[in-house]
Amino acid sequence: MTITHLLEGKGKFEIQAYARPKNMDRDTHIPFSGAPRKHPLEKNKIILIVDPFTTNTFYYEFNIEDIGFAEELANLTNIDGDAIPMARIWVKKQSVGVRCTPFIVDTIVPRRN
Repeated sequence: MTITHLLEGKGKFEIQAYARPKNMDRDTHIPFSGAPRKHPLEKNKIILIVDPFTTNTFYYEFNIEDIGFAEELANLTNIDGDAIPMARIWVKKQSVGVRCTPFIVDTIVPRRN
């Protein structure tokens, strides 16, 4: 592919302007970012996976009623082209959230050089 081919007009890309949420204040809400998922057991909760493509990730769990606002973020894409939608949610201060770090239970064997 030549450089002139890359410089040709490819059409217009629409950019959505950021609209600050009305009634949203950092004094009353805290932002959290990640890949949102429905809670597998409880309809009134949401799971937010912080970095879904890494092997050492964790997730947050919040009550939906504690979320004041949600915004779309850019999708994350891995090397295979799989995309995951990301979001930033604003959670009311003093709400109860759960941070969970799953891991596999196993014996750690020291490395020998």
